[in-house]
Amino acid sequence: MSAIHSSRRAFLRRAGALSMLGSAAPWAFNLAAMADAAAASSSSNDYKALVCVFLQGGNDQANTLIPFDTPSYLRYSAARPTLAVTQASLQATALTPAQALPDARQMALAPALAPIKPYFDMGKLAVLLNIGPLVQPTTLDDFRARRLPLPPKLFSHNDQQSVWQSHAHEGAQSGWGGRMGDLFMSGNGKAAFTCVNMAGNAVFLSGDQSTPYTLDLAGPAPLRAADGLMYGSAACSELFRRVVTQPGSTHVMAQMHARTMSRAVEAQAELSAALAGVQPMSTSFTAGNRLAAQLKMVARMVAARGQLGLSRQVFFVMLGGFDLHDNLGSQHPVLLGQVADALKSFADATNELGVADRVTTFTASDFGRTLSSNGDGSDHGWGSHHLVLGGAVQGGRFYGALPDAGLNGAQDIGQGRLLPTMAVDQLAGALANWMGVSGVDQRALIAPHLSSFDPQVLASLLLPTAPQAL
Repeated sequence: MSAIHSSRRAFLRRAGALSMLGSAAPWAFNLAAMADAAAASSSSNDYKALVCVFLQGGNDQANTLIPFDTPSYLRYSAARPTLAVTQASLQATALTPAQALPDARQMALAPALAPIKPYFDMGKLAVLLNIGPLVQPTTLDDFRARRLPLPPKLFSHNDQQSVWQSHAHEGAQSGWGGRMGDLFMSGNGKAAFTCVNMAGNAVFLSGDQSTPYTLDLAGPAPLRAADGLMYGSAACSELFRRVVTQPGSTHVMAQMHARTMSRAVEAQAELSAALAGVQPMSTSFTAGNRLAAQLKMVARMVAARGQLGLSRQVFFVMLGGFDLHDNLGSQHPVLLGQVADALKSFADATNELGVADRVTTFTASDFGRTLSSNGDGSDHGWGSHHLVLGGAVQGGRFYGALPDAGLNGAQDIGQGRLLPTMAVDQLAGALANWMGVSGVDQRALIAPHLSSFDPQVLASLLLPTAPQAL
């Protein structure tokens, strides 16, 4: 029996990557690990969702959250004379946190992030300082002496994307979003929609039982071969449906394939019907902004939660283009403008839907970048600054330790690369706790290194409930 179970698991893990049946197959196989025995519908009053906004390529944190007080600004601008944002342009986005920073330091958001500054001012947007993958707390001396374990293959895009999303190197089989989904599938009426991916292949939403349900910007992809459009013949479509869903085979792989295809057809119909019943939102999402389009579909999925019987969901969206070794000065503000525009619209939409306190959005990226300039851009780094947005967020403040301004600080491992002082595990643990993950063992599934770090750093990041909308 163990060999059969192993074969089933291997099949389910790989099914999403196979393409055996033309245009319908890739979408259908992404449903391969749907739970067969989902529980009855949950009350929408208990609904919570996480949305990971991944900035692919390694976001430049130094031009995202920028020193504004004059002594710090001078050190920042001296480190990147060709890339520094002008101090005058930061006046409108200077932040006044609820708790003052040490040494009278002031920080400002990049000018392009101005659309989301009001959420910081309202206490619904928080800034995470110098966060990145860590195995255990590590000082600069620890790093230089190599006396503590470090994340694998630092500064590598593929590996660091995987480490951020899964706590493991490239090739990891599950991410912490997917493992969270494993814990909540049985409480969802339609377990297939527990983990929803709007951005293609990403380990973040893969679990041991849950597999991300992949959507495109328009919604569930039609199974054209099975919906009456195969060669324009209803008979062909019906034959195709019978062939790929027949349960009669004695071969375990054929049985699993038939069940997968049956569920794919069923899920596509259920989700299409649920989304068709969603009332149009008055919140506008900017046309041509791909991240905004992804978040608009997430908002529609959230609006359909009641019809689908969902109580917990995890979403993944992504914007690429952040690997700016060149043209950082011209391209980075454009990308941040798209992020701000999309986040603002999504926050407005959750408020319109009455779920602002039940949806928490956070940014992530491969890594931060060097503070020093290579002339026209910055190179691969480690620690970075990130945002958490939502009605349950105790925002208007910074969490973690602000790194020294300029080069050669206490967190600088070279060229202004930041040694993180906050671990991704700490964020994963805080988000899991808010979602309702209980018990040390369950939290260890989501954040395996959490016990090595101070649990109080992000203990107040999220309220259990948030009565006020954004």
